[in-house]
Amino acid sequence: MKKDGDELFDHYRHTLENLGNEKGLLGLIFNKSQNKFQDPAKLRRLIVDLIGSENWSVMSADVKGDAYEGLLEKNAQDTKSGAGQYFTPRPLIQAIVDVIAPKPGETISDPACGTGGFLLAAHDSLVDNHPHMTKDERKKLMDGTFRGWELVQSTARLCAMNLMLHGIGSDDSNLPLVVSDSLAADPGDRFDIILTNPPFGKKSSTTIVGEDGKVAKEKEIVERDDFWATTSNKQLNFMQHVKTLLKQHGRAAVVVPDNVLFEGGAGETIRRKLLHECNVHTILRLPTGLFYAQGVKANVIFFDRQPASETPWTKKLWIYDLRTNMHFTLKTNPLKRSDLDEFVQLYNPAKRQQRTATWNDEETNGRWRCYDYEDLIARDKASLDIFWLKDESLEDSDNLPEPGVLAAEIVEDLQAALEQFREIAEDLGVEKQL
Repeated sequence: MKKDGDELFDHYRHTLENLGNEKGLLGLIFNKSQNKFQDPAKLRRLIVDLIGSENWSVMSADVKGDAYEGLLEKNAQDTKSGAGQYFTPRPLIQAIVDVIAPKPGETISDPACGTGGFLLAAHDSLVDNHPHMTKDERKKLMDGTFRGWELVQSTARLCAMNLMLHGIGSDDSNLPLVVSDSLAADPGDRFDIILTNPPFGKKSSTTIVGEDGKVAKEKEIVERDDFWATTSNKQLNFMQHVKTLLKQHGRAAVVVPDNVLFEGGAGETIRRKLLHECNVHTILRLPTGLFYAQGVKANVIFFDRQPASETPWTKKLWIYDLRTNMHFTLKTNPLKRSDLDEFVQLYNPAKRQQRTATWNDEETNGRWRCYDYEDLIARDKASLDIFWLKDESLEDSDNLPEPGVLAAEIVEDLQAALEQFREIAEDLGVEKQL
């Protein structure tokens, strides 16, 4: 690299433009990219001293992919960047993929894929658990197995790079990533598996500036013929969208906030329809302190899509409570994959019909419990927000968590309350930001 100064800047700018005109993932990554460097010396140091010093061609996809994943996680930990909203904790993703157990030949989608965590975990699971795939199966694994949708262009770049570094999406005619609003319409494609953590935040809205300069919020209500209910609640719309995307007998795991389990109106309609038309067989109640976006109490709903039937497909719903008396923080006590070992074992993916509860009249501390369909629909608003364990911190002050954990939980509760008040204010037409 002999170029320097303005000559180096011009060469770098033209290189970015040429890469942005490429087809496939490469063009998506560099589309509309710009030179952010102001100092030619720093640009030269990056290209020559840092990038040029490594022999990237000899590195395996695993090494490059893992390194990039590490960078994404580090970026997510930076609260100022706001990248954490797109980052699902990898131990949680691993456990979800372990129980879903994808098989060679199955198609896998994430309609809100962020940086691609679910898609890549599913890819790694297939490679690790099926080392003797045929040549055709391996080819399909690279081109034709995965499909993700991401609304935010900058996040889609990160996802595209992540997929490329893992060797996914070499066929320019069959891209694994679509940059668009996946809720806008039914794409027509159907998948064997849906794994997704839709963006947190309850409602969709568009900011409109009138001719008089006044700012107003217009709710984006999604109206689709394939949906059971019309609502502006993004999470409820994603639940309906996932149902649409699934093939018959396809299986899904969706991360949702608590309000999806108990909200009335459209929420109740969707839950009753989901319980009837799909086999909603498992809910994992997640603890607080997992997500970089604070104020979130979430769950994972697992369900299978089934053919039309006059009788409900859900017979029994199994719930695992990983929340009560469990305390995690992002830095001092982060969630580990081993914390989900009991859930994965009790889920029993190989023989799901042979599950055994750990809770009964004698073992009242068991975290794994089953509820019949009749009990579920008899609950107020068919609420699936079910818990039974006693909160030990409320029973005995000696069982209070560490002060740092307690403070983090208080912050999360306040954030959740603030978000609810913000939504109420928007409903009342209050324009000023809380």
